[in-house]
Amino acid sequence: MSVIESIHADHGATFGERAGRTIVEHYGRPERTQRAVRNGVGLLELAYGVIVVEGDDRIEYVDNVVSNRVPAEDGRGCYALVLDPQGGIEVELYVYNAGERLLLFTQPETAEPLAEEWSEKVFIQDVDIRVATDDYATFGIHGPQATEKVASVLNGAASPDERYSFVRGTMGDEGVTVIRTDALTGEESYEVICAADDAEAVYDTLLNQGLNAAPFGYRTFENLALEAGSPLFHTELEGTLPNVLGLRTALDFDKGCYVGQEVVSRVENRGQPSRKLVGLTLEGDAVPEGGAAVFDGDASVGEVTRAGESPLLEEVLALAIVDYDLESDELTVRVGGEEVAATRTDLPFVDGSDLSDRLPEYQ
Repeated sequence: MSVIESIHADHGATFGERAGRTIVEHYGRPERTQRAVRNGVGLLELAYGVIVVEGDDRIEYVDNVVSNRVPAEDGRGCYALVLDPQGGIEVELYVYNAGERLLLFTQPETAEPLAEEWSEKVFIQDVDIRVATDDYATFGIHGPQATEKVASVLNGAASPDERYSFVRGTMGDEGVTVIRTDALTGEESYEVICAADDAEAVYDTLLNQGLNAAPFGYRTFENLALEAGSPLFHTELEGTLPNVLGLRTALDFDKGCYVGQEVVSRVENRGQPSRKLVGLTLEGDAVPEGGAAVFDGDASVGEVTRAGESPLLEEVLALAIVDYDLESDELTVRVGGEEVAATRTDLPFVDGSDLSDRLPEYQ
């Protein structure tokens, strides 16, 4: 559940649920809030599951499991995946080297099963794995003024300027860790991590001190990520081959063996996957559901993964997985039994202050 649910309620939040965890959907008028984030800076409480990995062999152990190379330097991190034997994505992880331990941030529902599975596979290695989700609170700062916002309230350190790097400092009297993230909303973005007991005070500082920030919820976050062309776990990543998504930021093709690597490398060596992720702009105001069929003439060529209305563009946008060799830009999408015209559109749909690190990239 939210660490500071009562505080959100006092601000008029409407709550929802993601994977059994209470989250803020919005604070009213999410379309207006979306514009506020695009024009300034917004504040979001994030729902993560957290795993702590300690012991002398912690880096080697995690590095042997995930798709990216785990950094050996304190203050550095990476975005990585756990794959199944067929190369499909099972878990996404942000892995941060915090000195004597690794901190892993993942989807809330995957933390406990993953920690349990890894613990059962530890034999002679010096590794201790535990779930620490309830120990931390995490807040996202997004927008073209995000750097100025962080600088206005962070003491004892400068804002980190490299993606997946972090610094330690204070906000008010509370200790925090500030991470430069992968810009999933297409804007400058940071995450602020603090102890759960300090969450209320840190949230108040972020909301009310220094440069003003607009509170926003997951509905706005997901729409911003759609405009930015960012594939997300539950709609695009889960079960999908990372090559299909062009998710090269999560892959190190030179590192040692991990589950699913053979499949991913074989597709890489072939030069292209069988399918790819594209953007679509639809005519009219009907919004297709995930799984809606995409057609090129009479031929089915793919399906929508998610869609929504863009307040900024005043158009319906969609991400879709289609045949890799599809050449036509003029397509249709089946919405409510009708065929709606759709145009393939370059990603991102909206140019913000930063580019998402998950934008599809193919050879």
